[in-house]
Amino acid sequence: MKGFTSVEEYIENHSEWLQELEFLRELTFKTTFEETVKWGAPTYTVNGKNVMGIGAFKSYVGLWFFNGSFLTDKENKLINAQDGKTKGMRQWRFNSIKEMDPNLILSYMNEAIENQKEGKTIKVAKPKKEVLIPVELKAALDSDQKLKDAFEKFTPSKQREFTEHISSAKREATKQSRIEKIVPMILQGIGLHDKYRK
Repeated sequence: MKGFTSVEEYIENHSEWLQELEFLRELTFKTTFEETVKWGAPTYTVNGKNVMGIGAFKSYVGLWFFNGSFLTDKENKLINAQDGKTKGMRQWRFNSIKEMDPNLILSYMNEAIENQKEGKTIKVAKPKKEVLIPVELKAALDSDQKLKDAFEKFTPSKQREFTEHISSAKREATKQSRIEKIVPMILQGIGLHDKYRK
């Protein structure tokens, strides 16, 4: 996709949809959207958050609602453009300006703005990083139930700090001395870097 730097440039480069793009853009001026260009396409934001985009393709012009799954969509206009891939994004496709009802489109735009203001957004779950326990630490934990229970009370990120501290040692003797130093900390519920955290 060509990287356009302004909405005007985007519209000029999609002259086959000039009327439709200008019509949709004019409607955005009747809302509180802030206009910008992201990913080379017109994008409309509320308090810096992406709410809607406009896109022109070979066979249609589309509106993208980033969190469109929250729209009531009473008229059944919205589709999931990438089923299975996108959770929140919905698209509304138009084949000509004749299909564009300004009042209906504005009602969808305004609802999307209100949803954003209310914080209705799809939260993308970050994949959890597994805690890989080095064999030396695992042996220490397996031989002392009290130590193991104390270790398991730490958050995964704090557990990772301990495991990486052991794994990063090159020599076996260093690994063992590090384990000896962290055992009292684990038993006392003190994280490896807690003293640096204020």
